[in-house]
Amino acid sequence: MTITKRSVMIAGHRTSVSLEDPFWTALGEIAAAREKSVQALIGAIDAERNGQNLSSAIRVFVLAAYREPADGPVVSAGCREG
Repeated sequence: MTITKRSVMIAGHRTSVSLEDPFWTALGEIAAAREKSVQALIGAIDAERNGQNLSSAIRVFVLAAYREPADGPVVSAGCREG
C-alpha cells in the first residue's frame, strides 16, 4: 500500500500528513459528503485529537465515519450535524 505525504494548512501553520492512499480517498469522500474541504476536515480532526498523532487521529476518524450508520450520532470533529 502506498503512503502519500500531503501538505495542509492547520490553524495558520503548514504541516505534512502521511496517509495510505485509501485513507486519502476516504477522507475526500467524507469531506465531500459533509460539504467541507479536506483541509477543513483535517483542521477539525486536529482540534479534537488531544495530543494523538495527527495521521493516527485521521485514520481513527475515517474508520469511525465508515462504521456508523448514515443517520447515526456525530462523529466528533463537528463534522456531522443533527
